[in-house]
Amino acid sequence: MSRQVVRSSKFRHVFGQPAKADQCYEDVRVSQTTWDSGFCAVNPKFVALICEASGGGAFLVLPLGKTGRVDKNAPTVCGHTAPVLDIAWCPHNDNVIASGSEDCTVMVWEIPDGGLMLPLREPVVTLEGHTKRVGIVAWHTTAQNVLL
Repeated sequence: MSRQVVRSSKFRHVFGQPAKADQCYEDVRVSQTTWDSGFCAVNPKFVALICEASGGGAFLVLPLGKTGRVDKNAPTVCGHTAPVLDIAWCPHNDNVIASGSEDCTVMVWEIPDGGLMLPLREPVVTLEGHTKRVGIVAWHTTAQNVLL
């Protein structure tokens, strides 16, 4: 005698709904660089997205409350001379973000409280000395000012 067994799951009758247009970010030019990165980072204040940029690497920093269509001329964080591969927010300070790039540098940036009004070109710290591209950037979760 053959019995068909249905696997029980608490997610069997769960259905998702797409977000409404006023809760999304539109017209973001996400980077086409192939790398094992999420291309975005989020904290309680901002969302950062690695975007296409001519003449180097850049990323957008948008306040979480400012959704909708992103202006093509929105100010970016642009200081790298090659594409940005990874970004990470500091877990101890919501205004500090680090970026790693193909130009073998890591840069630490401080974002103003209201977000960017002008392009940000000067990092707080530039970490040089890598011999290969920097593909992963991670902050220590419990120790302040420790970056991997």
